Amino acid sequence: MSKNLEYTRNIGIAAHIDAGKTTTTERILFYTGINHKIGEVHDGAATMDWMQQEQERGITITSASTCCEWIYKNKKYQINIIDTPGHVDFTVEVERSMRVLDGMVVLFSAVDGVEPQSETVWRQADKYGIPRIAFVNKMDRQGADFFNVSIQIRKILGANSVPLQIPIGNGDSFIGVVDLISNKAVIWDDKNYGMTYREIPIPDKMKKLVNDYKNNLIEILSEHDDVIMEKFLFDSTSISEDDIILSLQKNTIRMKVTPILCGSSFKNKGVQAVLDAICRYLPSPLEVKDIVGINPMTHKKETRKPSENEPFSALAFKIASDPFVGRLAFFRVYSGKIESGSYSFNSRSKNKERISRIYQMHANKQNPIDRIGPGDIAAIVGFKDIKTGDTLCDEKHPILLENISFPEPVIGLAIEPKYKSDIDKMSFALSKLMEEDPTFQVRTDCYTGQTIISGMGELHLEVLVDRMKREFKVEVNQGNPQVEYKEALTELVEHREIYKKQTGGRGKFADILFRLEPGNIGKSGLVFINKIKGGNIPKEYIPSIEKGCKEMMKNGPLSGYEIDSAKVTILDGSYHSVDSDQLSFELAGKLGFKEAAKKAKPVLLEPIMKLEVLVPEINMGDVIGDLNRRRGVIQNMNSKNNIKVIQALIPLSEMFGYVTTLRTLSSGRGTSVMEFSHYDMVPSNVIDNIIIENRNKRIKK
Repeated sequence: MSKNLEYTRNIGIAAHIDAGKTTTTERILFYTGINHKIGEVHDGAATMDWMQQEQERGITITSASTCCEWIYKNKKYQINIIDTPGHVDFTVEVERSMRVLDGMVVLFSAVDGVEPQSETVWRQADKYGIPRIAFVNKMDRQGADFFNVSIQIRKILGANSVPLQIPIGNGDSFIGVVDLISNKAVIWDDKNYGMTYREIPIPDKMKKLVNDYKNNLIEILSEHDDVIMEKFLFDSTSISEDDIILSLQKNTIRMKVTPILCGSSFKNKGVQAVLDAICRYLPSPLEVKDIVGINPMTHKKETRKPSENEPFSALAFKIASDPFVGRLAFFRVYSGKIESGSYSFNSRSKNKERISRIYQMHANKQNPIDRIGPGDIAAIVGFKDIKTGDTLCDEKHPILLENISFPEPVIGLAIEPKYKSDIDKMSFALSKLMEEDPTFQVRTDCYTGQTIISGMGELHLEVLVDRMKREFKVEVNQGNPQVEYKEALTELVEHREIYKKQTGGRGKFADILFRLEPGNIGKSGLVFINKIKGGNIPKEYIPSIEKGCKEMMKNGPLSGYEIDSAKVTILDGSYHSVDSDQLSFELAGKLGFKEAAKKAKPVLLEPIMKLEVLVPEINMGDVIGDLNRRRGVIQNMNSKNNIKVIQALIPLSEMFGYVTTLRTLSSGRGTSVMEFSHYDMVPSNVIDNIIIENRNKRIKK
């Protein structure tokens, strides 16, 4: 039975770590009737934190999706929710969820305001053009300041933030809010988990403040809405509640304004207003732009409308393993429909995939459904080869949707199985984890033969090693964390490589002349250009040269680290009618690239992290001195609630064990948050130490 897409919402809940995302989701599930008992994060009982590691650590590690229904204005809305992690190490979960969402609720702590990961989440939402509403949580905490957070959202994030509510009280005295649209004060009943609330008169001391903020709301809307502007100029009393709601909805979807609400999820205050706001202001699949893709046959752009009558198209945004049903592919349907037991076409692999069963997900529980249509998010099983970012579509109407881009890993760890008999089990476990997590990579060190796993941070790798032990029953020995350096070329080099080998009978021969130069900044990988004319090298040998060059990019000339980006242009060459073959040209490509890279003045690149440290003013001097010793560059210093905030850019290699040092310097009162910023050149005095250290490791091995 087809449903009305107007009443569907696909939303994500995202924020900095510990801002209350999972607690808010738990309240939403409770108020919408999905759960009959509230699960608390600190008790390890939250529905959406279903992994054992999440329950033990009290953090979200993997994004979890669920579906609920909410009645707003006598209409039943279906809300598909994705609860995402707040820790920067699991940023991949936020990135891939954003790709398939239509709207977002971004949470901010009323005490801490805009934090580093809040900025990252906001930038990701900007990249995908996702309309959002803000919810200032933890109004019950000491030091909560709703107005300060609203200013920070405007100043730091550059959002046109519009408060829709004014809190009644702060901290322990927070009891409710004044709704600026309806001009009504609301307080929640504590006895029944905030399920009911009652209206009270607006407190006299708040009337002027409420009036000022109501005028501010109308002024901001009038800048983007001619109807509001006209009524505001001639008769402001004629602006009705419906006028304001309609204008807010239109301008939120256009990303001209960001509505801000407030409350305390833990104390069951304000979550119903968030559900109303999701239905009121965030877009349905019909209100977002039609999805655009490329037809792999014609290479022309095509659009798909959110309709069951359109050809089927969907994007797989996550692969997960379940011990009971096997591999699950989470996907968002953009157009058409698909039924369980049918077939779909994978645009990447060019193969048909059987959709054995379709599940509506509720955290780690699966509810089987027969079919799924546009605007829905679900999971499928029974497929052979689906990867994160693959497009599933109708074979007769193929389309390739824009893939999801993921950040490069910045930290590595050498591992080996504790028991030799577990080598195959470890390989199987690593391949499964790589399939699930695109920011997790595995490679073999060409000098030491060690298996190196790479990820986004120490916590990321720690969780993955723990998962290997729990889920795959593989115990491993691990080395110390090591930085994932990269190498880069800085000069243009022309090189001729003649590969000749004669051992009696048929020999090997390949001759290539090529130009090697630095790649495009910000675009990793090899750009390969063939300028051979006149058949000096047969066409069938050209891909082998490219393959050889790509292979050698994995081991740079300085210290064996991967070369980030390069450009190779094949200019000339020759071949032998008997001795030349594909292997000869592949080896020529390898040897030639290796020699040319040495001449191209390679440099070492290291990951630079964005660090934010919060310390009491008395310890600020010691902390800054320590950051300077670690090659940190101070970017900014300001105050937040009588605490000094230091923002700096600092090499990751200098940050191991920093948390312990910070605790010592600040008598345990300092905290820090770190996220990846960019790769930058390693200073010459440090390069020698890194190369010597690597050489010593290889000698020991």
